[in-house]
Amino acid sequence: MLTAWARRTFKSLLEMAARVFQRLGATPNQLTLLGLVLQAAVAAIIALGYLPLGGVLLVFTSIFDAFDGALARMTGQTSRFGAFFDATLDRVAEALVLFGLLIYYSGQPDSRTEILLIYAALVGSLLVSYTRAKAESLGIACTAGILTRAERVALLVIGLVLANWQPIAALPPTMTIVLWLLAILSNVTALQRILEVRKTTRTSAHDGQQL
Repeated sequence: MLTAWARRTFKSLLEMAARVFQRLGATPNQLTLLGLVLQAAVAAIIALGYLPLGGVLLVFTSIFDAFDGALARMTGQTSRFGAFFDATLDRVAEALVLFGLLIYYSGQPDSRTEILLIYAALVGSLLVSYTRAKAESLGIACTAGILTRAERVALLVIGLVLANWQPIAALPPTMTIVLWLLAILSNVTALQRILEVRKTTRTSAHDGQQL
């Protein structure tokens, strides 16, 4: 999973940044809110049509999004509310970026396909998060799936940076291809998680009967 790889690879960077924020007196929840503000700014830049710039900035705001967790662990300020708050604002941030794309495409000719794909991608993104949250509320670990948030962000960055590049004349621009991938794979991931929970609950029920 890309998330686990990123945490291992950038662990030292995250800890170093967390120390800086600790000296500044910032709290994890304050960083979470600041991260949302930065994501909203990126969404506005995308809405104005500066897609490649939005893609570059999305890389930095996504890295910044990990600082609150690193600071919480370093200072012993981890809490159930903090985890809930961070996860909730993550969903808002992702929705804002997609909304920025929606505004951009609503002003472009012949963009009906892209608008529908953004809607499907947003639904898939929310379902991926909801299925995990609901499963965990039932005491079931649920991390399966090919497109978690880190992978979705990576795809968005690629699509935005290369937004108008058309590698093959018969294919649509890169951003449209990425939207197809997000729309399909995010919903596939949600389905994978549903099937995983179904399998887990059936196994648990079977074990209970055996007992």
